[in-house]
Amino acid sequence: MSRKKILMVITSHDRLGDGNEKTGFWLEEFASPYYVFKAAGLHITLCSPKGGQPPIDPKSALPEFQTEATTKFNQDPVARTHLAQTLRLVEVQASDYDAVFYPGGHGPLWDLTCDPDSVSLIDDFFVQGKPVGAVCHASGVLINVVGEDEEPIVNGKRVTGFSNSEEQAVGLSDVVPYLVEEELTNRGGLYRKAEDWSSHIEIDGQLITGQNPASSSAVAQALVDYLNAR
Repeated sequence: MSRKKILMVITSHDRLGDGNEKTGFWLEEFASPYYVFKAAGLHITLCSPKGGQPPIDPKSALPEFQTEATTKFNQDPVARTHLAQTLRLVEVQASDYDAVFYPGGHGPLWDLTCDPDSVSLIDDFFVQGKPVGAVCHASGVLINVVGEDEEPIVNGKRVTGFSNSEEQAVGLSDVVPYLVEEELTNRGGLYRKAEDWSSHIEIDGQLITGQNPASSSAVAQALVDYLNAR
């Protein structure tokens, strides 16, 4: 029996808006799912719009944001080499994988949300009946994807992602190009959330989303459970 394959799509965007402050992907939201998928025996492929080493949000590397998974990643030369050699997003296609997962961080708000290759990739996963997972800000990658009925794919579906109040708490509500909670709701998504910073996921068919960094491992495990049930 062949191993099931999962694609992780990571941002290449490294700046907050037009300023000089660095951003990228949030390390916990990559590391924790990476090891959940690895423990489940999935074959993991990493990609990003530009390929190569995607930018890690420097804040996510601060001591106060470290978890067991990030510590493991920082001590794992094989995983770090894997991350440094991501494929280019344009080189991958949904038919080669069983599932796709998007880690968050602020970076995806600027590149993956509007990237035509990402939008069409997600659409292809949906058409092929395969699960799509996203956590935190990465839930925003869903807002421009429309189905065959020309309706947003989140329309009428239970979804979650970084909340307006969490964005306000980190002081970036006026910096980000859009608020994830607001835009998911504007697209007809049935947005739900838990208390700020607590783990919360929503599963609606093949769509699996998590609210914040604390939700990353739960989203990954839900994706694994979905695949195992098939």
